[in-house]
Amino acid sequence: MNREEIILAIKDIIQTIAPDEDLSELKTDVRLRDQIELDSMDFLDIVMELRKRYGVQVPEEDYKELATLDGCVAYLAPHMQGKTLKVGV
Repeated sequence: MNREEIILAIKDIIQTIAPDEDLSELKTDVRLRDQIELDSMDFLDIVMELRKRYGVQVPEEDYKELATLDGCVAYLAPHMQGKTLKVGV
């Protein structure tokens, strides 16, 4: 997956978990929790969806890497090479 596809995948997962959030104006370099209402359970749900949809295991010590969309891309890019984007799953 390329950068845009990873961002789209993360946004789709967030939209599934927090359907009332407007994700159209998300900045890639600002913490997600500072932009939208995500609690720790929502964040765990994001990690679980990554595992379910893409088979990506994120160890707890790496959760901080997923704080921003830029961080998600940097962390997930090597793990999502060759994977197919799955939206609306």
